[in-house]
Amino acid sequence: MRTPNPTTTVWWHFTRDAVVAGLVAGAVLVSFVAAADPYGLRAAPGHPPGPIVDSNQRLSYPAIARGGAFDAAVFGTSTARLLDPAALDAAFGARFANLAVNAATPDEQLRLAALFLARRPVKAVLFGLDAPWCVAHPAARTEHAFPDWLYAPGAPLGVLRQVNLRGLTAAANAVRVRFGFGSPRIRADGYGVFTPPEETYDLGRARAHIAAGTGDPEAPADPPDAPFPALDRLDAALAALPPETRKIVAFMPVHVRAQGRPGTAAGLREAACKARVAAIGADRNTLVVDFRRPSSVTTQDANYWDALHYRLPVAGRIVAGLEGAAETGADAPDGFYRVLAR
Repeated sequence: MRTPNPTTTVWWHFTRDAVVAGLVAGAVLVSFVAAADPYGLRAAPGHPPGPIVDSNQRLSYPAIARGGAFDAAVFGTSTARLLDPAALDAAFGARFANLAVNAATPDEQLRLAALFLARRPVKAVLFGLDAPWCVAHPAARTEHAFPDWLYAPGAPLGVLRQVNLRGLTAAANAVRVRFGFGSPRIRADGYGVFTPPEETYDLGRARAHIAAGTGDPEAPADPPDAPFPALDRLDAALAALPPETRKIVAFMPVHVRAQGRPGTAAGLREAACKARVAAIGADRNTLVVDFRRPSSVTTQDANYWDALHYRLPVAGRIVAGLEGAAETGADAPDGFYRVLAR
C-alpha cells in the first residue's frame, strides 16, 4: 500500500480551500452588488432606482429610463442637459426626466429613448437636435464606451456584468448614500448643472473657447441632397408613439459661429436638414422649433461658455420658448426661435 505523499496532500487541501474561498468571495461580491443594484436593473415604473452614484451617464441613465414616476423625457446631448425637468413639468403638465447625454450620438439617444418609451405610457417627448443628426454617415458610437448589455431588454446577465471595479465602487457608494454618508452624483430625474458656477464666468475666457470651438466654417460638408439616416430613424421613432403623446423636436441654440453660414456648404446642409425635420414634424403631428439660428441669444458671446454650451439663464428661455411655441404655434417675436412645424 502506497503511503500518501504529505506534500501532495497539503497542496491538494490548499488548492481545494483556495477554490472554495474564491467561490465564496465571488458569491459574496455578486450578492452585494446585486443587492445594492447600482445601475437599477430592478428599476421599473413602480420601483424607482436607488441613488444615482455613477457620473457616467451611459451607465446611470438606463436606471432612470427603467424606473421612476416619469411620463416624459428629454433626449439629446449636452446642449439639452440644462433644461430643468421641473420647469418642463410646469410648462407641459407632465413629469419629465432629462436623459440628455454628453456627446451622445443619434444612435445612443434613440437607444435610450427606446428603453424609456418601452416601460410606460408617455405624455411627452422632447428631442434636442444637434449637428450629428444632419450628417450623411453618423457615427454609431463616440470614444466613450457604450454598455450595450445595459440597454438590452432585461439586461441579460446584468448582475454578473456589473461585477467589476467600477460596479463595486458604485455599489459601495450607493450603500453609503442610502445610509446618509454621501449624496447622489445626479438628481433622480437626471438633471445636473455641468457648467461651471455662474459666479466664475469670464467673458474673455468664453470668447477664447468660442473661437477655438467653432472649427473651419468653410470645411467640406455633405451635399444638401445626401441622405439623412439618423432623421429617418427619428421619423420611425415618432411614428411609433401614440397619437396622444406630445412630440417636440427642437434644434438647440448653439452660438452663431458654430452654425453653418448661409450660402456655405455647411449652411446649405443645415437648411436641408431643417427642411427634412419640418417635413417629419408635419407628418408626425410634432412641434418642431428652431433655436439654431442667428438671434439676440446666439449672437451674444456673453450667453455662452463656449461655441456649444449656453449659460444657465438661457436654459430657462428655451423652456419658455418651447411653451410659447406650443401654445401659439408662432415664431418668437424677438426672433429667438422659429416654428418649423406645428
